Amino acid sequence: MTSTHSDSPALAAWLEHEQRVRAVLERGPGPGVATREQLAGRTGLETMQAMLRGELPYAPIARTLDFILLEVDAGRALFQGTPGPGHLNPMGTVHGGWYATLLDSALGCAVQTALPAGRAYTTAELGINLVRAIGSKAPRVRAEGKVLHCGRQLATAEARLVGPDGTLYAHATTTCLVFEPR
Repeated sequence: MTSTHSDSPALAAWLEHEQRVRAVLERGPGPGVATREQLAGRTGLETMQAMLRGELPYAPIARTLDFILLEVDAGRALFQGTPGPGHLNPMGTVHGGWYATLLDSALGCAVQTALPAGRAYTTAELGINLVRAIGSKAPRVRAEGKVLHCGRQLATAEARLVGPDGTLYAHATTTCLVFEPR
């Protein structure tokens, strides 16, 4: 699962992109939780962009499960992950929980980018379809989340998990509750 597959131009581009983003994130505060003061007055997109600039901490789960936020736009978030030996189930394949967490992150962050200042979200429903096992052919995978609807109380989004060659490994949908944090 960790072979380099350096003969793949797509993978090489993915790895270069990951290196650039990781360098910026590591110069910042690292993994952690942003304070209320750090988030005050920022839209969801501004918050996510600040995270990518290394001004705000990134989620500790990203380090634990070896994935990284690469890009955000309005209504979109792109993550890249590296399934490794610590993510295997007893049968020797990548645990479904790893797929789920990576997809949930892409979905939730896509929703976050659509929120105005002073609003937050939480996942209320997550549906995942695992369509193919991630094997050694995919040393990296990408999860791209896109918002379908973002209203005052509910948001929905969809995501796809693909390899560098375009192979689909999983897809997911979410419904998030949107609220004013206390």
